[in-house]
Amino acid sequence: MTDLLTASLIHPTAVVDPGARIAADVIVGPYSVIGPHVEIESNCRIGAHVVIDGITSIGADNRIFPFASLGQDPQDKKYAGEATQLEIGRGNTIREYVTVNRGTVQDRGVTRVGDDNWIMAYVHIAHDCHIGSHTVLANNATLAGHVHLGDYVTLGGATLVHQFCHIGEHAFTAFGARVNKNVPPFVTVSEGRARPRGLNSEGLKRRGFDDQRIRLLKEAYRLVYRSELPLEQAIERLGELAEASEDVRRLRDFLRNCARSIVR
Repeated sequence: MTDLLTASLIHPTAVVDPGARIAADVIVGPYSVIGPHVEIESNCRIGAHVVIDGITSIGADNRIFPFASLGQDPQDKKYAGEATQLEIGRGNTIREYVTVNRGTVQDRGVTRVGDDNWIMAYVHIAHDCHIGSHTVLANNATLAGHVHLGDYVTLGGATLVHQFCHIGEHAFTAFGARVNKNVPPFVTVSEGRARPRGLNSEGLKRRGFDDQRIRLLKEAYRLVYRSELPLEQAIERLGELAEASEDVRRLRDFLRNCARSIVR
């Protein structure tokens, strides 16, 4: 329930259901609509004309810009009104016209967005997606249902990601990439039909990876992508490198656990 202080920070034209649980210092802009099952933690700023509905929880320190739509029904013909959820973490920036849908019972029933993500205008995050933390989703990136993004992933503008694809941590997609296979951690993929284009070395340097860590990952990349070994054999050959590098271990584990093929 809102209290008197909260009411003073809610624009008089906003429509906030009495059942919504909103921290006292949350700012809600003009003409925004917040449904009865929404929870918003402290220090969030909700811009004008934002719609937040469904069973949706939003952590502290988020900034949500005008015309975003969060927690609406999933765009899935199988959806039959089940009580599914959207969970958004802390410190995210969600820009204009972003849409994030709730989950479905065909998956775990929850769409999740982690912490400190930068989600730019017109991004769509479909039902049952799991977004890690510290990601960047540039303008018009579109994620189909059940997509998983690891921490520190960067999606270039207008990237399209097919349903059920997983993109590993620190991966990077170029502008207009069409991703219909899994993208391993640390890998850069090209524009158009996504193909591997090397290690995301520049991104790793910016995040504090030293030369030794990057060197070992480059050796792992060469084994997977340039050795002409079958993938199963390349994964086996990663064993020695994995003993010396936690990063390579994470890459190897991702490859071992892939339920679909990788970009290669």
